[in-house]
Amino acid sequence: MSKRNLLVSLVSIVVLAAGLFIGNAVAGNHPALGLDLQGGASVTMTPVGTYDEDALSVAVDIIRQRVDSIGVAEPEIIRQGKTVVVNLPGVKDQQQALDLIGRTGAVEMRPVLKTAQNPNNTTTSSTVKGATTTTAKGATTTLAPPTGGAGRSRGRAVTTTTVPVATTVPGTDPTTGLAPGQTVLPGRKDGLIYLLGPAGATGEVFTNDATAEVNAGSWAVTAKLRSGAAGEDLWNALAKKCYDGGTECPSKQIAISLDGEVISAPVVQAPSFTNGTVQITGSFTQKEATELARVLQFGAVPVKFDTPTVQTVSASLGKDSLKAAVISGLIGVLLVLVFLMLYYRLIAVVVVAGLSVSGLLLWSVISWLSKTNGLALTLSGTAGIIVSIGVTVDSYVVFFEKLKDDVHAGRTLRNSAVRGFDSAWRTILAADTVSLLGAIILWSMTVGSVRGFAFFLGLSTLSDIVVSYFFTRPAVLLLARTSFFNKGRVLGVRPRTASAEVA
Repeated sequence: MSKRNLLVSLVSIVVLAAGLFIGNAVAGNHPALGLDLQGGASVTMTPVGTYDEDALSVAVDIIRQRVDSIGVAEPEIIRQGKTVVVNLPGVKDQQQALDLIGRTGAVEMRPVLKTAQNPNNTTTSSTVKGATTTTAKGATTTLAPPTGGAGRSRGRAVTTTTVPVATTVPGTDPTTGLAPGQTVLPGRKDGLIYLLGPAGATGEVFTNDATAEVNAGSWAVTAKLRSGAAGEDLWNALAKKCYDGGTECPSKQIAISLDGEVISAPVVQAPSFTNGTVQITGSFTQKEATELARVLQFGAVPVKFDTPTVQTVSASLGKDSLKAAVISGLIGVLLVLVFLMLYYRLIAVVVVAGLSVSGLLLWSVISWLSKTNGLALTLSGTAGIIVSIGVTVDSYVVFFEKLKDDVHAGRTLRNSAVRGFDSAWRTILAADTVSLLGAIILWSMTVGSVRGFAFFLGLSTLSDIVVSYFFTRPAVLLLARTSFFNKGRVLGVRPRTASAEVA
């Protein structure tokens, strides 16, 4: 191989590693840390009442979807017998995550009969532009097919009232004053209480494709209806009832409730939704629109859980563990490098440079995966990286020992370098393939910390293969062509014939 090609290969891998590192650093990307390294919350959930194993499995899947949707880096959702343990490393808003996990009630759609200010809520209500009454934020949201523009009103005010939400009439419950099917629920954030009619539909009318998106400069939620009687037909029957504004739905609002709270109460702007898509618009912030989309997307957990037990995991223990792991890893690497320097002399600088290039590549890939896929570096993952250093050093030892045998036999380093790498490369590739297969099997058949160990071990092994071929090979071949590395004790041994060149 020509000197120019060797230089191109060497420079390319160095520039790539350095460029990725600098790019991630400038973008603010860095490896996210797991629960054991940065702290967080561990939530224990115990099911109550009657349920079956299939329902509990579905509940675990829904909880996992909910946790994934809030962007927690490498959460752990583990079944321990009948108990579900949810580990949330480093969430920015722990209460939001815990509230999301704890929602177990059904999502229901009910017609709004009346609204009133909640005397137990001190939330400040806002005045809608152009309205003559004071309404709470969220009361002016609207429901319409996404293609419908005419008839849509963002400024429509829903009149609030302070009169009792229900009065005693024949057929009502004498204790609560509510007619059969009616209920009173508080708004989650709007400071209102709602008198609601019987549930006309549940969250089952929607598919799991609800999304929050910007529409005409404002945040909106778009949800898709299931086809047939259990989806589109059921929803349209309720929508027509509220659009007509009769006694069964005088406010023309449909309340979307979850866990005994009204999440949103949009005004119906169309009698039917024939295209199978519902769009909810209003004065949403991005966070509010995203939360509503999640409610419609994931719905209720099919198993009721007792009040979650929350344990805060201190970050100080994780930092101490990480510090100890880093120190022990550095000491181990330093001892290995000192040994290589003493045993292989100056050519061991290739090992130092190779480990540096591999480290930059690993840091960049882990940082990018943390940003894009929520990957988190755990203590077990750190152990996997440290173990992989031994695999990497083994690659150098295999190559150097082959060169050492050739030099001891009388060949020059220049003549033996190419032949030595070709022979060593097969051994390196076989060893790394075995390590990679082991990591893949561990990752696919285990959970938790063992899976993290396997992933980072496999990632480090792939890095070793790339660095061995594109850095170690050209670096050693270029050094082997210099006069300095072809005289004296090369690789710590003196050739039998100092001047003879054995082909």
